[in-house]
Amino acid sequence: MTDQLRLMAVHAHPDDESSKGAATMAKYVSEGVDVLVVTCTGGERGSILNPKLQGDKYIEEHIHEVRKKEMDEAREILGVTQEWLGFVDSGLPEGDPLPPLPDGCFALEDVDKAAGELVRKIRSFRPQVITTYDENGGYPHPDHIMTHKISMVAFEGASDTEKYPEAEFGPVYQPLKLYYNQGFNRPRTEALHHAMLDRGLESPYGDWLKRWKEFERTERTLTTHVPCADFFEIRDKALIAHATQIDPDGGWFKVPMDVQKEVWPTEEYELAKSLVDTSLPEDDLFAGIRDNA
Repeated sequence: MTDQLRLMAVHAHPDDESSKGAATMAKYVSEGVDVLVVTCTGGERGSILNPKLQGDKYIEEHIHEVRKKEMDEAREILGVTQEWLGFVDSGLPEGDPLPPLPDGCFALEDVDKAAGELVRKIRSFRPQVITTYDENGGYPHPDHIMTHKISMVAFEGASDTEKYPEAEFGPVYQPLKLYYNQGFNRPRTEALHHAMLDRGLESPYGDWLKRWKEFERTERTLTTHVPCADFFEIRDKALIAHATQIDPDGGWFKVPMDVQKEVWPTEEYELAKSLVDTSLPEDDLFAGIRDNA
């Protein structure tokens, strides 16, 4: 029945799909689930975070095209389909006080209007399950917060013919479950941190744990742990495909793969909305749906 199951993952920028829930998506793809990544912006204002590529004039002048090609490669690695919403990256404002966001950027769009573009995707693809970010965006990037806002409006709006008429937005449809990505959670971070120390290895998470409150990370309810350790290598390969954003020698990859698989073999989610009966905790995003697909 898995050919009838469809998962939509809504992300702010190219590379977010590979750092948040990528192993889960690869697992479901391997089971025959149809997985669509919707990327809200092109990542045009993203900094070049890989020190090996910093100062490259071609990349600096063609960052939009470069990030699109990176997304193409990551999409092929994960085995998903991917579509763009077409909004413009807002950038991450820095300073005190923070500077204003640039005109025309995603975070300044009208929420209902922007959600309408996602409604089109939902009504066309007809996913039973949608994943997105929580109200804090996972971290307080304006595009992540906006992604949360339009996802919440679109989840309800996909079945609202008055707000989003079928003539313009396509035949009505109602998704059944919506989850927040919670892969960067404290229990996982602490478990991997202590596992590294116990093995006499240097942990990349010491400073993270010391600064947890500074990151504005409130404790979340982890309702769903998806076993996907067999797909961690695919996740990492997809992440490395976003070469402008990820240093393959950086902290993302400091925990040996065998330690990750042994200590924390799942990816975590928070069930935010469900129109089907399910028992918590879950180990499947399609719990309550799969038997009736």
